[in-house]
Amino acid sequence: MPQEKGLIYLNENAWKNLDITINKLDPSSIFVLVDTETEKHCLPYFTEKFNSISTFSVLRIKAGETHKNISTCISIWEELVELGADRNSLIINLGGGVVTDLGGFIASTFKRGIPFINIPTSLLAMVDASVGGKTGIDLGNIKNQIGTIQLPEIVLIDTLFLDSLPKPQLLSGMAEMIKHGLIKGEDEWEKIKLMNPNNKQDFEKLIWDSIHIKNSVVLEDPLEKGKRKVLNFGHTLGHAIESYFLSNNDKTPLLHGEAIAIGMILAVYLSNKKVGLEKNKLNSISKHIISLYPKQDFTIKDIEEIQSLTIYDKKNRNGKVLFVLMNDFSNFTNDCHVDKQLILNAFEYYSGL
Repeated sequence: MPQEKGLIYLNENAWKNLDITINKLDPSSIFVLVDTETEKHCLPYFTEKFNSISTFSVLRIKAGETHKNISTCISIWEELVELGADRNSLIINLGGGVVTDLGGFIASTFKRGIPFINIPTSLLAMVDASVGGKTGIDLGNIKNQIGTIQLPEIVLIDTLFLDSLPKPQLLSGMAEMIKHGLIKGEDEWEKIKLMNPNNKQDFEKLIWDSIHIKNSVVLEDPLEKGKRKVLNFGHTLGHAIESYFLSNNDKTPLLHGEAIAIGMILAVYLSNKKVGLEKNKLNSISKHIISLYPKQDFTIKDIEEIQSLTIYDKKNRNGKVLFVLMNDFSNFTNDCHVDKQLILNAFEYYSGL
């Protein structure tokens, strides 16, 4: 029986299963996709651990969300052709969410699909981007408009990669862990509130819990027809905020988790007004999130522009912008319509925190 795709392995067990997976695949050639940061900080460690295969080619892209686009894909596709890649070649994506999203998209479309393995090196990629089979690139400044759902052969998690991660990048990943805690339930949320990256043993367990929470949701709804939509909590406005800050020269671009943190505060406010989330829970969640992330200022013009970007959200249907809202811990409602005035009120709530 063939090995199930998308299995996730941790630390030393991960490296053993990388060898096993490659031996089973017996690829004609191996390509390792890195960006300029992971080439410097992560490729040497990968090379040291990946000692069973001595020959692989390195594919390089520039670091940053602005390079997660079709031009970068074309460049890598052309390089794969020049290097003689075929349908039995293997791509190993070594990097953060940009690398795993883009690398998975490149692999799932090159010659109608070649196998790939994700080795996430950022916390965000470990707990979110590399899990679940979503691949994608941005269209202009609009996030993840083009993509596929295609599981990697395996996902390899080694928390030693986090040692070189700057604090803002660590916090960016923690935003998705916060979301997973809300999805799982109040007990998990209480643990998440106490998480401390300096306590490695406890933090590593919370990372693994977070991966398991997302993966269990994905397994129930792999093609995002229903329950998987809950993973978009905070993302309707969060993605729009991220896109707006990315495209506006007067704004400093936000990391994904920084934008999603704002999106979650807005979403819990909307949840209180639309689906009855208790006010004490609204305030508790909001105050904890705002304590971790830099607060942003929004003008009326900013909010109008952000609202206009929500029309590109992939959950929309029949021209309506639809939100995932929180009734309570572990209890969410999908496909909620929210009027513009209530969104404006949500931003006012955020500004007053």
